[in-house]
Amino acid sequence: MFSLSFSLSMKKILACLAPFACLLALQACTTFDPYTGEEKTTNTAIGASIGAGVGAVIAYIDNKDEDSRQRNKRILAAAGGGAAIGGGIGYYMDAQEAKLRKQLRGSGVSVERVGDNINLIMPGNITFATNSANINASFYSVLDSVALVIAEYDKTLVVVAGHTDSDGSASFNQDLSQRRAASVSDYLVSQSILPVRLETVGFGEAEPIAGNNTAEGKQQNRRAEITLLPITE
Repeated sequence: MFSLSFSLSMKKILACLAPFACLLALQACTTFDPYTGEEKTTNTAIGASIGAGVGAVIAYIDNKDEDSRQRNKRILAAAGGGAAIGGGIGYYMDAQEAKLRKQLRGSGVSVERVGDNINLIMPGNITFATNSANINASFYSVLDSVALVIAEYDKTLVVVAGHTDSDGSASFNQDLSQRRAASVSDYLVSQSILPVRLETVGFGEAEPIAGNNTAEGKQQNRRAEITLLPITE
């Protein structure tokens, strides 16, 4: 009898705690609705793959630069020799995220927070013409706003990544994604972002965030992303 009662009690306790556990998990990945201004749980948190872009960027950086410490030193030196973020990383990225949310409200760009990293997702339909790497003239003002915040918070590595849907050949999509990422990166440099802070990569069709079997999914996959990674050492 005692064992049965204890088991039932534990089930009730676990049932009560489950919503709190889910809440803690969801807080690790939130996003900003670019049209309503409301913070919401990202698709990552509910099982989709929007956070895949950040993971791919981190893997790319880890594999590309075996001596990240030297790279970080170069960035800090170019920024005036300041110290790395250190123990205040959370506050530093919180402040940067808040400014980006304010600057990009209503722009069509989503601000996604994944741990201590910030990801800006720029849909291709507002950034580029179809099959083109030329930035839409109407999007320059949005990138200007991004550049203002990135310039202020200069203790971050800025990775610009291009992505495509699966239409066309893999080689065409790879080239298009690289050219789109380069276009965004070049524009940020023109707005006084130090080139040493920038990494540019094209993922082609390899990192979809939606299915490529629908027009809506393809539109989501055609995108550029800017990922801000804090420099901690």
